[in-house]
Amino acid sequence: MIDDDTRYRAVDSRDARFDGVFFTAVRTTGIYCRPSCPAVTPKRVNCAFFPTAAAAQGAGYRACRRCRPDSVPGSPEWNHRADLVGRAMRLIGDGVVDREGVAGLADRLGYSSRQLQRQLTAELGAGPLALARAQRAQTARLLLQTTELPVTEIAFAAGFASVRQFNETVREVYDRTPSGLRAEVAGGRRKPARGGTISLRLAYRGALDSEHLLDFLALRAVPGVEEVVPGVQTGADAGAKAGPGADAPSGPAAGARNGVRTYRRTLALPYGHAVAEVDGLGPGTDPRRGWLDCRLRLTDLRDLTTAVHRLRALFDLDADPDAVDARLGADPVLGPLVQARPGLRSPGHVDPHELAVRAVLGQQVSVAAARTLAGRLAGRYGVPLAEPDGGLRVLFPSAAALAEAEPGDLAMPQSRRRALTGLCSALAGGTVRLDGGVDREQAAAALLDLPGIGPWTVGYLRMRALADPDVFLPTDAGVRHGLIRLGQSGDPGAATAAAQAWAPWRSYAVHRLWSTASAAPGDAERRTSSSVSNSTKGEQA
Repeated sequence: MIDDDTRYRAVDSRDARFDGVFFTAVRTTGIYCRPSCPAVTPKRVNCAFFPTAAAAQGAGYRACRRCRPDSVPGSPEWNHRADLVGRAMRLIGDGVVDREGVAGLADRLGYSSRQLQRQLTAELGAGPLALARAQRAQTARLLLQTTELPVTEIAFAAGFASVRQFNETVREVYDRTPSGLRAEVAGGRRKPARGGTISLRLAYRGALDSEHLLDFLALRAVPGVEEVVPGVQTGADAGAKAGPGADAPSGPAAGARNGVRTYRRTLALPYGHAVAEVDGLGPGTDPRRGWLDCRLRLTDLRDLTTAVHRLRALFDLDADPDAVDARLGADPVLGPLVQARPGLRSPGHVDPHELAVRAVLGQQVSVAAARTLAGRLAGRYGVPLAEPDGGLRVLFPSAAALAEAEPGDLAMPQSRRRALTGLCSALAGGTVRLDGGVDREQAAAALLDLPGIGPWTVGYLRMRALADPDVFLPTDAGVRHGLIRLGQSGDPGAATAAAQAWAPWRSYAVHRLWSTASAAPGDAERRTSSSVSNSTKGEQA
């Protein structure tokens, strides 16, 4: 918790670490800003502070056109908090209110709509409808200023129920008509969005070690579903200023980027599917640049908000790396690693069901073997794209499809086959939930009740599917190898005791140990997903 005096000091110093954590409204102008807004710092007496953009809008303030406060990274709290508010914010970010209404959101969380409204309003200054409305307004501005889509099409793509509601919201939030908001950006910077393609920037705070992210994802990339390839330079990339508007269009393709890699994958989304591309930063790029370039080819533009939310979770873009690095950097074991590579993230995932399947496939086999098996299952049971897109050919199969998989297609020991089909049946039937609104402890208990699911699998899913920042995997082979390379004991008991000093960021410590272990030639491919010791309930092959 931070007080208003601390908030004002952050505004006075234009501290970008607080962007998205709170918003500053100026009573004399009726405008709200991000803390790092480059405008002249207002007097303290004229400032009011709000935890969300929706709260500022509800109090009658409009968004600053200079710093674009709606385009900041989300608060790191919504990634990591396990309480009702944190879970609600994750589901709202995924578009649940737009698709299912407040009643659907409340049902997922196990609360009444009235209780949910009361708790969100008390802490965030806005209820679920207002929070979803602010998100729709931001999506509308993004589409207005980065594409040439018709205004009517944008209204429904952003999640509005009517064009009238869309017009009223845009005027209220931005003090502009939709056409006036579009006119603020030169026409040459907007794209026709042919085939549903949207180019945008994914904002982040602090430093970002994109090489670690791409190495991690490339090692595990499922053939046909995802790939890491040499990047494509976009016209506005090289030499572009970061600026506060972290969702500006990237510009037309202009050839290969020297040393830059791009992560590409297919996404199964509520209304259709997509092909997503996210560029790494590349050699020599400032890790604090503030954004990653992204392109989305959507079959239905209504999925834009959900796709962006899931990619942000995958790349852990709403994290606070300064807080994580300050804690781990003070440790004598991890400190040198933090100093050498600041901004290392803990990747999430775009589909928790897919991740759960892949976690079971990876039990007691090498990363390469798990990837190969996942690719075979995707080719056999996944939904193919209408046309291949580079190396992407298929959507990862649903849990329901894999629950009915032929035994001959599951080339694994019987115990793991039973674990996989049992898990898929539980996910498809809803007896196990792994969405952003689930209680982590309840999800862990439900997983442990399934045959063949033990502590390693549960911990891995808590870390990546449920965004738990404080998971340690003492029996993981990569963790043990990383500790040994650092001159520490690889014994699980000793490792668990040593890791207490890394709380509440032990998930990030695990990634640092994995990165250290994979530094040895060939070690990353040989490394098994889970340990040969301390596994239970069939996690052993």
